[in-house]
Amino acid sequence: MAKGVTHNPELIPGINKFSRGQAVSKHRRFRKRVAAAPKKEAAKVEEKYTPFTYPTELVKRPLRSNRQNKRPTKLRKSITPGTVVILLAGPFRGRRVVFLKQLESGLLLVNGPFHFNGVPLRRVNQAYVAATSTKVDISGVDLSKFNDEYFAPKPEEKAAKKAHDSKKTFVLPARAADQKALDAQLTPIVKQVPILARYLAARFSLLDGQFPHELKL
Repeated sequence: MAKGVTHNPELIPGINKFSRGQAVSKHRRFRKRVAAAPKKEAAKVEEKYTPFTYPTELVKRPLRSNRQNKRPTKLRKSITPGTVVILLAGPFRGRRVVFLKQLESGLLLVNGPFHFNGVPLRRVNQAYVAATSTKVDISGVDLSKFNDEYFAPKPEEKAAKKAHDSKKTFVLPARAADQKALDAQLTPIVKQVPILARYLAARFSLLDGQFPHELKL
């Protein structure tokens, strides 16, 4: 190439035909042969299975059960031995009964007495009773034989129920004798309070416009 001849001639003053980068790439002395580097094969990564859920604890522990809870159930302050309570659920709901004592299981031991309202000796949860302001003195009543084991089902009781007519309510003779003995102790106490016998015999109910939280039971 003749001296003074450029590879990037001017089209007009100040503007060349090729850009600076294009002119450099076209000039031989700026060209470099770069050997193509061999392509590296991508390392194969084994995909590990990822579970959707993870265990919350590494060590399995047994769940807490109320059956293993040996702490006694706290009794409400409004319920004391001799308090008349109203049953809110069950076959005798609406009946007024006498609270006798709290058992080891936390349940309440109540009695009608059966002579007045037909409610036998039974256990109820304190969540399903409403305490009243009426109270009688039962300090002289013997309740030593009544506990949770007393109400546990017995083999002889199951056999006797199967042999008995299913249309009639079956009660063991021993249970009936205990009921009569307990009523014999409570009946004189109830009769000492005026109108208490009629109060226990009457069923509790609400009229239109009455609310239980506004009543003085």
